[in-house]
Amino acid sequence: MSGWETAGICAGVVLVMAIIRKIEGAKAPLRATVLSMLAGVLSLIAVNVCSGYTNVSIPVSVLSLSVSAVLGIPGVTMLLILQMIL
Repeated sequence: MSGWETAGICAGVVLVMAIIRKIEGAKAPLRATVLSMLAGVLSLIAVNVCSGYTNVSIPVSVLSLSVSAVLGIPGVTMLLILQMIL
């Protein structure tokens, strides 16, 4: 997959999420979407930074980054629970 296709897919996901937030009634849907995605990715980073203390880490891959960006903090929590169970 080329860089342009990847960028197009990412832009499409952000736009769909912004539209969903607008339907939900958010005043600034694009900002809310970007902040949610940023919070998810930062929480994934925080989990991996603290892995030395907790012995729990989430491997960083396209799938884990996608889940953390699209679902936010609940997505990272789901990845943590799955990591502990499996």
